[in-house]
Amino acid sequence: MNTFGMVVSVKFWAGFMCRRVGSYNTTVRAMCCRPNEQITEEVRKLLELKAQLGSNDGKHQFVLKTAKGTRDYNPKQMAIREKAFSAIINCFKRHGAETIDTPVFELKETLTGKYGEDSKLIYDLKDQGGELLSLRYDLTVPFARYLSMNKITNIKRYHIAKVYRRDNPAMTRGRYREFYQCDFDIAGQYDPMIPDAECLKIVHEILSDLKLGDFCIKVNDRRILDGMFEVCGVPDDKFRTICSSVDKLDKLPWEDVKNEMVGEKGLAPESADKIGTYVQLNGGAELIEKLLNDISLCQSKVALEGLNDLKLLFQYLTLFGVGEQVKFDLSLARGLDYYTGVIYEAVLGPSQGAAPTQQEEHTETSSVGSVAAGGRYDNLVGMFDSKGRKVPCVGVSIGMERIFSILEQQVEGTEQKIRTTETQVLVAAAQKKLLEERMKLVAELWNSGIKAEITYKKNPKLLNQLQYCEETGIPLVAILGEQELKDGVVKLRDVVTREEVDILRVNLAEQIKKRTGQP
Repeated sequence: MNTFGMVVSVKFWAGFMCRRVGSYNTTVRAMCCRPNEQITEEVRKLLELKAQLGSNDGKHQFVLKTAKGTRDYNPKQMAIREKAFSAIINCFKRHGAETIDTPVFELKETLTGKYGEDSKLIYDLKDQGGELLSLRYDLTVPFARYLSMNKITNIKRYHIAKVYRRDNPAMTRGRYREFYQCDFDIAGQYDPMIPDAECLKIVHEILSDLKLGDFCIKVNDRRILDGMFEVCGVPDDKFRTICSSVDKLDKLPWEDVKNEMVGEKGLAPESADKIGTYVQLNGGAELIEKLLNDISLCQSKVALEGLNDLKLLFQYLTLFGVGEQVKFDLSLARGLDYYTGVIYEAVLGPSQGAAPTQQEEHTETSSVGSVAAGGRYDNLVGMFDSKGRKVPCVGVSIGMERIFSILEQQVEGTEQKIRTTETQVLVAAAQKKLLEERMKLVAELWNSGIKAEITYKKNPKLLNQLQYCEETGIPLVAILGEQELKDGVVKLRDVVTREEVDILRVNLAEQIKKRTGQP
């Protein structure tokens, strides 16, 4: 076969394999413009690739991998995640929350009609015997179903679990199809804005505890949005779909959002222009006062109610000491249909206390998106009640995967060593034939509540045991030898300082707790 014939053959093969080796198509198409030596080299590479992928026998080539939008976590990554989970749970408990759990899948009808345009992202399961099921999209709708089923009217609960969305994953930015949410919600009839303010305080505490950097909590109110749409001439039946467009302003510039409103959703251009004068506003309590003097907006009763509640919310946030990090942003829409009042979203910002500008929000510095979001949903529980009885609710969801992506980057940017175990002491032997004694001692320590290990060799070398402690970060070594056994003591060694001291065996557990700070 001449060189040209080989090129044609390889081009055909590359097209056939495009789904697996798409990156090579460009190479093949460019061959005709290259010298013969380069063409020959590219042909060689493609033939090697063909051999690696196997012969064309029509059989499916199984590739061992995780499903799209999912991932595994190694021990080091899990250590980072567990530390973050611990900080979040401690905050929830500090505020008096109790926890519940709900099934990972729900009846499809339970989830239908609760998420607006995002409903298309719900994972439906194959019919397994008459019930149409879906994987839960979030933890809020299952919580509302739980309240309605159990006739609960007051509860402060937290729930940490996985949810599922058929989204386009951007895994480097902390977006997955399977991910954890950490939810805190307050259900019950209370005076306005007090529970709402506590939810925002919780967001502030968690983001501060995790040391993620500067952040801003954006707030708005669905009633203000609805009133704004009303005075701007948006038809009632387009409120939710236009709200979904406004919700994209954190990712797209205003002109793109306007084009979607007008071109795709049929909104009048003059109405879109009026909306644009509002949704590009952001500020603090002074913006609320400005809008309370906006004659056009205040013609809407619902908008006026929302503005007055936000004014009260900012007063409470000041009392909680978090007002400086909270900004009123009229572009915040939260596309989910069940929100009825205050809505909020926490984003990492370039400067503490300053709301990110539109230009800044579209740069890689804000690429992880929001790390927490929530709001008030007073009608959701009533949607499950045969008599429509409502239970007012407000809550917040912390996005664990996005937070983890930031924490992981922080660790990788330093020389910080992450321990993947909590072992306090390794029970070691200085001589051979002491396996039974090591096993007896480690059992004593376990029974005393000490986190301890032994190596799984009958006669390990002492040096290897000490090196294991250094590699894994175990701080102490309890060393047994013939003399120590005779004297009823254990030699306790500090791995870092290499200081050794003989401890009476009966006092060993107490000394280990003291040296490792265990109560």
